[in-house]
This record gives sequence, C-alpha cells and structure tokens, in this order.
Amino acid sequence: MRFTNKVAVITGGGSGIGQTAAQRLVKEGACVVINGRTEEKLAATAQAIDPTGKRVAIYTGDIGKTEVANGLIAFAVERFGGIDILLNNAGIFAPKPFLEHTEAEYDRFVDTILKGKFFTAQAAAKAMQQRGGGAIVQTGSMWALQAVAATPSSAYSVANAGVHQMVKNLAIELSGDNIRINAVAPAVVETPGYGTFMSPEQVAEVLPSFNTFHPLGRNGQPDDVVNAILFLASEDAAWITGTVLPVDGGVMAGR
Repeated sequence: MRFTNKVAVITGGGSGIGQTAAQRLVKEGACVVINGRTEEKLAATAQAIDPTGKRVAIYTGDIGKTEVANGLIAFAVERFGGIDILLNNAGIFAPKPFLEHTEAEYDRFVDTILKGKFFTAQAAAKAMQQRGGGAIVQTGSMWALQAVAATPSSAYSVANAGVHQMVKNLAIELSGDNIRINAVAPAVVETPGYGTFMSPEQVAEVLPSFNTFHPLGRNGQPDDVVNAILFLASEDAAWITGTVLPVDGGVMAGR
C-alpha cells in the first residue's frame, strides 16, 4: 500500500473530494486528520471511514483564520506524531458577476482559498522538516486557467490563480527540505459544493448541462480528482514538484 504509516491532513475533508481522499488514504494505510467548518459533518465522515477512531481524527475550524491553520497541523503532530502529506482541499465556489461582488465576498474567497492554503502549507512544511520531507497537494481550479462565461467567477479565479503560483514558488523554496508541492486544477466535478448556492432541483437541472462542456463528454466525479491527488502525494510522483495538473476531462486542450 502506498501510504502505510503515513500521516495526512486534509482541509475540506468533510465531503466531496476531501472525503473521498480521506477514505482512499485510510484504505491505503494512512492515518488522517480531516478539517472543515462543520463538526457534525466531520464527525459523520470520520465515523463512516473508521468507526474505531484509531486512524481518523477531526479538527474543526476555518483555515482562513491563521490560528486554525496552525492549530490543525499542531493537532495532527500531537495525535499521530508528525505529518507527511497535506491535501489542501478547502474552498468555496459561488459564481457571481464581477460588477456585483462585494468586498466581504471577495475577502471570503481570498481568505479561504488563498490565505488558508498559504498558512496551512507553511505550518505543514515546518512539521515536514522534522520528518525529513513530505508532499503537499493543493486543490486549485480550471477557472484559474480559463474563464467560463456561463459561470462568472472572478474572485474565485483570482484566489486560485494565487494558489497555482504559490505551488511554483514553494516548489523552489522547499525542494532543499525534500518537500514537494503540486496542485490539481479540476473542471466541473459533481460534489455537494454546488448545493451551497443552488437548490437540489437546480443542481439536478444545471449540472448535466455541463457534461458536453468537457471534451470527454461527462462531468468529473470525486474519484477522478482523487486519483490525481494521490498520485501526486505518493512516491510514484517523487520527481514531480511545482506542477499544476489540469484534471478537467480535456477542457484545457480546447473545445
């Protein structure tokens, strides 16, 4: 198994891509700390993955607050003895025209997506130095690579573009510590996140309309993205760092 005796921290681990990654990591031998803003959701996820509680722990809080980012990593070190992998998956997505964005909305995107990932990665890298290295995988976005008229997402895209550039900078800075950092940039992936700004009826109507947006003819599923994330987190990718990998059904190739 690729992750035997590894310790992983997953932000945004209560549902969707993060939840699937946690399930897969535990199945492949890791101990995992999952983070999110809703304790009930995290507790239910942890119980479903490992009812014994021996290999999954939860840490509730908004990583947009630096004290939460630092506390999350400190908790993982205390609970499992260190950290080898950080999957920085927390994010929010809510399309809105540029001319209608408020300052508070902008701050929320930047705090959660960019500031949160920045300081969680910083805390994790310091802990990884004590283990002789590690791997960080950020969840970025295809919207940071290409604008989509149907889903105006300027603030979201700006924040994720920062995440992508962070990957390149940290790959250089942390290489001497044997810490690799990469990102995935997904297109439309069917996760519960769409239900945060659409009703269930709207989700059922709107999401299928994006199947043909992808050259491969379908929307992504969490496992599609997690396959790429776990590859980048594993020793199979030992000579890969500083990469932003589109996981997008071919969107960036052209349509």
